[in-house]
Amino acid sequence: MNERLDNLQAAIAADVQRGHYHGAVIRIGRGGRLDLEAAIGFQDAAHDKRLAADSVFSLFSLTKAFTNLLVLRAVELGRLSLTTRVAELIPEFGGAPRDRATLYHLLTHTAGMPGVWTPKPDMFEDDLGELLQAVCENVHGIVEPGARCDYAPVVNHVLMGELLRRTDPQGRAFRDIAREDLFEPLGMRDTSLGVRPDLRARKVVPDIRGVVPIAVRGRTQPGRHSLFEEEVNDAAHVGACSTAGDVWRFAEMLRRGGTLDGARIVSPRMLQLARQNHTGDMHNELYRGVALRAGWTPPPAFIGLGFSLRGEGIVHHQFGTLTTPQTFGNYGAGSTMFWVDPELDLSFVCLTTGLLPQAANIERFQRLSDMAVGALA
Repeated sequence: MNERLDNLQAAIAADVQRGHYHGAVIRIGRGGRLDLEAAIGFQDAAHDKRLAADSVFSLFSLTKAFTNLLVLRAVELGRLSLTTRVAELIPEFGGAPRDRATLYHLLTHTAGMPGVWTPKPDMFEDDLGELLQAVCENVHGIVEPGARCDYAPVVNHVLMGELLRRTDPQGRAFRDIAREDLFEPLGMRDTSLGVRPDLRARKVVPDIRGVVPIAVRGRTQPGRHSLFEEEVNDAAHVGACSTAGDVWRFAEMLRRGGTLDGARIVSPRMLQLARQNHTGDMHNELYRGVALRAGWTPPPAFIGLGFSLRGEGIVHHQFGTLTTPQTFGNYGAGSTMFWVDPELDLSFVCLTTGLLPQAANIERFQRLSDMAVGALA
């Protein structure tokens, strides 16, 4: 056994014991070898239900990683271009300056629109068409595309989901595109837009703990955050649920250059471009505020084509301080994260219960990421 991996598990267990969060399922490995798989702690604050390796989690914004890859795939298939203006295919998304926003701007969170958390207060967020209508009617450009980096919790991926739908030769719903073109080819059998009936018994109901103050509603389930328990949704920004094992398969596909077990999703060249820093020295305005409130120096945004990047320098970062600059991945609402370090050949997946506020979440995952690198690199 690797004593340092034992220490990492002990650190999570200590966090759970002191009530920092409820539990975690973690997978870490190098070069395709799974060096650590562990389910530590509980599903709930009462510690009544233990987590298992195959527990199913709401992924929140980690869902965006799937939408990003499907869009990059569509570019390689000639259905979209990074320079495609959104309004060319979605004419209802008109009006300057947002009508100059391209797919590239959506992927890099530089489309010039504000980082709104919902396009319409208390709306249902399970239907892509309703989300699109709310975006087009209510979210307008405030700066020229490319001028500023505002993380978009909803808008960009609603638009990308609709771009995929409108350019799909079969006219499929977004959830079907995701299942047939990504989840099934990668063998991600426990991943779904919506909580399928066969996943329900293993599904962890997220303890929001006030971290997501706005309502994220689905139309058939009760509660302010019922979207995450809907059986079916088309929420391309937050609607997926999955297991650590399935997210690991997704990360391994990325580590291997876009192909896993013979299923090619994107090319190595696309991933090489996607893990470059496309936001320069711009700050991510959302995380600039998080840093200032925490008393930190705001780091650059470090955003690639849909991916968060480790970037240069020693800054507070969920991907740690020991990972290399082109480390790339995605995360969701104070609880879920994966990253791939192409230079160290490392993959890291951690899905947790009991959401943490943004700064505390960054500190938690930074610590665990550094411990993983220290154990295996």
